[in-house]
Amino acid sequence: MSAARITRRAAGLAALGAMAAGGARAQAWPTRPIRLIVPFPAGNAGDITARVMGEELSKRLGQPVVVDNRAGGSGAIGIQAVLQAPPDGYTLLVTSLSPLTIVPALNHNLPYDVERDLMPVALVGWTGMMLVAAPEFPAGDLAGVIAELRANPGKHNFANVGPGTLSHLTAELFRISLGLEFEGVTYRGSGQALMDVNAGRVPLMFDGMTSSLAQARGGRVKPIAVSSARRSAFAPEVPTLAESGDARLTGFESVGWTGILAARGTPRAVVERLNTVVNEALADPALTQRFAAQALELFPPSSPEQFADYIRADAARWQRVVREAKIPTTN
Repeated sequence: MSAARITRRAAGLAALGAMAAGGARAQAWPTRPIRLIVPFPAGNAGDITARVMGEELSKRLGQPVVVDNRAGGSGAIGIQAVLQAPPDGYTLLVTSLSPLTIVPALNHNLPYDVERDLMPVALVGWTGMMLVAAPEFPAGDLAGVIAELRANPGKHNFANVGPGTLSHLTAELFRISLGLEFEGVTYRGSGQALMDVNAGRVPLMFDGMTSSLAQARGGRVKPIAVSSARRSAFAPEVPTLAESGDARLTGFESVGWTGILAARGTPRAVVERLNTVVNEALADPALTQRFAAQALELFPPSSPEQFADYIRADAARWQRVVREAKIPTTN
């Protein structure tokens, strides 16, 4: 037997051995506590997801699961903490969309690259944005709002909860989709912004349903439309923007979402087992009710590849909005 054939055979055996060892490690996983890092403070949708799913993972995997909030740097601090840990499935990222798809569109000098450094595991929950209007606004439905904005370019402003937030970017997507003219008015949070919409100081706003739905049900603002691809289970009477009849809003979608990711290099078998366990949990009606209490709907079961495609599509959407709306970026 030639030296070359011996070398090739040895390499093949080594590769098979490595695969077998990796499979054995994944089969044994988990043998100790799992840490879920959330790159935001308590109360964020990612934090809510981590705490609910942490209980589910602990119950289904038989190991303690600890939620570790690492806020700061628009999510970068938490993501770096995940990347600095061994990629063995014991340190996972649970986050909302911002540091994965919005922040990279605004900041081109991040210490991480989503596709290079992270492995999507599973999508978990989502909530739509709701377009709300002041009670005295002269239109009460989407067609009327669009007509009013067209007839009075630059007259009506939109409240938002900060530059680069989903509230801000959804309004920009709406504006550039229809070729409208209006300005944004920035607030530090939904509470004050919704108070000013209620008072008519700022007539319109896109806000997450986690905060706007209660205001709409209480009659303090008028619900006009939701930004999700389908009507929300929490307000099925409110149409989607895509139902406006305007072809330029066909396919309009903007939702806040949460998911679970691992560091690149985590054994594929561990990622697949995690995905299976998460999807089993998502099919539990009791879990649906727990998330519904936070105005979060659950995604149908998805594969890691479907989650990766979803991230890419969402990132492309916000990159386009930032570019076409000429929103300043950091290079």
